[in-house]
Amino acid sequence: MAATTSLFAIAILLLSIQHTAEAQIGVCYGGSQNGDNLPSQQDVVNFYQSKGIQAMRMYAPYQATLQALQSTNIKVILDVPNDKLQSLASDPSTAMEWVQTNVVPFASSIKYIAVGNEIHPSDQEASSVQPAMQNVLNALKSNNLDDQIKVSTSIDTSLITNSYPPSNGQFSDISYVTPIINFLTSNGSPLLVNIYPYFSYRYGNKQDITLDYALFKAPGNVVTDSNNNLNYQNLFDAMVDSVYAALGKAGAPNTAVVVSETGWPSDGDGDAATVDNAGTYYRNLINHVNQGTPLKAGQAIETYLFEMFDENKKPNDETERHFGLFFPDQHPKYGQINFS
Repeated sequence: MAATTSLFAIAILLLSIQHTAEAQIGVCYGGSQNGDNLPSQQDVVNFYQSKGIQAMRMYAPYQATLQALQSTNIKVILDVPNDKLQSLASDPSTAMEWVQTNVVPFASSIKYIAVGNEIHPSDQEASSVQPAMQNVLNALKSNNLDDQIKVSTSIDTSLITNSYPPSNGQFSDISYVTPIINFLTSNGSPLLVNIYPYFSYRYGNKQDITLDYALFKAPGNVVTDSNNNLNYQNLFDAMVDSVYAALGKAGAPNTAVVVSETGWPSDGDGDAATVDNAGTYYRNLINHVNQGTPLKAGQAIETYLFEMFDENKKPNDETERHFGLFFPDQHPKYGQINFS
């Protein structure tokens, strides 16, 4: 009996190790509002399946996409668009209606609900983020879905200050993030974070942030964090660990981080936006995330690549129109990429 118990324990341990060593790789899908040459929503879901992509982030509840996903094993981060936050925060019945329309019929496909994307403390919607999260969660509870679907929000790293070295990272506006962090810790939800080494390289100090450091190509350690003696060979890890450091200072050291966006443009402003650099970033990132970060070694990082297709009608600068992993005709931009 003891031998059987020991073998069982070893088997459980091996399964646990295998689980923690596998990072979920998803790809963001922006729908069709920012392009006039994109595939149909059904074709997009078929394409995800053909490429073995098992996770998707979508920025609004595209009904045709949600319908098509029901016959698949693809799991979704579903966004509450920013323009819905104030109404969902102020009226629980509006949040209930949103959940019953956009979540309940498709619940088997939904893993997270991101209540807002990249809201900043000075934005008009800032005071609505946490109340909207709470009202969405209450609606999930009313439909017995709160154990199945986690509620969070997606931030960008402009909310992190003093991120060099990574252990110095802290939230720049603690009054804004504290209610959000308290919500996450109370409900066992991760913090969704958009991580872009490209923009840190493009607009940062290139003496400190080299292209090789941003592309996972540095031959050795680039940064040593003197506070904890951890070494950093790539910028992605340093950015993620600065978020973990900020969470620790905010009283949430055990809150997980999910990278809800990361990518590199193939064209646009700056000499770093090239097909070669973007392909290098995506491949090296996928190969790396199973390892975790220096602060969370061995803890695989759930990561969503931005984004599936180039979107030719996207506003702002030219770079924004060239983040696609694929061209709108579904041809690959970077050759073969293994999303598993």
